Order: sequence, then C-alpha cells, then structure tokens
Amino acid sequence: MITTAQIRGARGILNWSQGDLSERTDISATSIGSIENGLTQPRESTLAIIQKSFEDAGIEFLPNDGIRKKTGEVKIFQGRAGFWDFYEDIYKTLADTPGEVVVSNVDERKFEKWLGVENLDTHVARVKKLEGITYKILLREGDDYFLATPDFGEYKWMPTAFFSSVPFYVYGQKLAILLFDAEPTVIVLDYPSVAEAYRAQFQAFWEISKNAINNTKIKK
Repeated sequence: MITTAQIRGARGILNWSQGDLSERTDISATSIGSIENGLTQPRESTLAIIQKSFEDAGIEFLPNDGIRKKTGEVKIFQGRAGFWDFYEDIYKTLADTPGEVVVSNVDERKFEKWLGVENLDTHVARVKKLEGITYKILLREGDDYFLATPDFGEYKWMPTAFFSSVPFYVYGQKLAILLFDAEPTVIVLDYPSVAEAYRAQFQAFWEISKNAINNTKIKK
C-alpha cells in the first residue's frame, strides 16, 4: 500500500490540493489531511481508492516511498464501448492537464456514429465546465457537418490535397491515432515528444487552412 509521503508527493507532482484529491476519491479533504499528517490510520480499502486515483492520473508508485510520472505508455481502445472509454481518457487527462486540444483529418459523421449524440452532449457539457480548455478542429475543405458549437471549438477547412482518412487527436501530452474500419480502433500514445511533433504538424496545416463557417446553434 502507498505511504503518506507518497500521497503528498503524488499530489505535488500533479499539483492537486487536498480538495482536488477529495473530489476524485469521495474522501473528505479533512480525512485526507489527517491521513497525510499521521493523525488517522486509514483502512487498506481507503488507501487503495487513493492509489487508484493517482494511478489513473499517470502516477507510478515505486519502492522506498518513490513516485514518478509515467510516460511512454500505449493504450488501445476498440469498438463502441472502447470509443467512449477513449473519451473518458480525454476528459480525465484534460481535468488534470488543461490546455489546447487539436484534432485533424476529421469527418464528424464517423465520430457521431460511434460516440452517439447523447454521449457527445455529455462529453461537451463536462469539458465546458473545465477551465483553460480550447479546441481546434480541421475538417476536409467544404465539409459543413459540424458537431461542436462555436463556443466549444474552432473549425478550419484543410485543403483537400492534405486531408487524410486517418484522424489524430492531441490532448495533454498524449497523441491518439483513430482508425475507422468495421469498428473503431484508437491507439493512444503517452509520449510527450511525439504529441508535440504532431501539434507542430497540426499548427502548420492550421495556418494554411481556411476559416470554416459553423452555424451550429449554441445549446443553452
């Protein structure tokens, strides 16, 4: 089981307050403070919940009170259920690592088919509640099928000559490659240097792409 030193250290790496950890574990901030200060001997089940919340955020626990942020991990999500799990990963990552999200080579009909309107609305609504999140999306030139409203994401039309049938999604320090065959397969790489390389590629295409006219009505 993790130690109190590892709990404090993991919070420090993630820049989480005791309140942030409380929100992710449903354990009160007061109880977390007591655990960290050695005033309470927690149950193993409580420590397991805390440990899982950190591991879900990319923390790896090592012997002798050691901790580190995991990198270099590869995850694969498949099928309709896996596609929603991918969006769960996006949300959890953005909650911990706010910033710009870029999505390229997008045909939103495919996203809608496998995600579903209800799940899409759920995802958009919860991301809007996060601070510091912006979306940029590249469609094929002339494609006027928009799922997101203008207050959620900015669209541009990529020249057809550069458009690919394989979308990619960069969020946090992760790169996702999306394959839409008989069913979707999403390959997520937690490699910061690779993610940054794709961000740079996206930005180069963004600068030569035209502003897309998105008249999708904003939902209140």
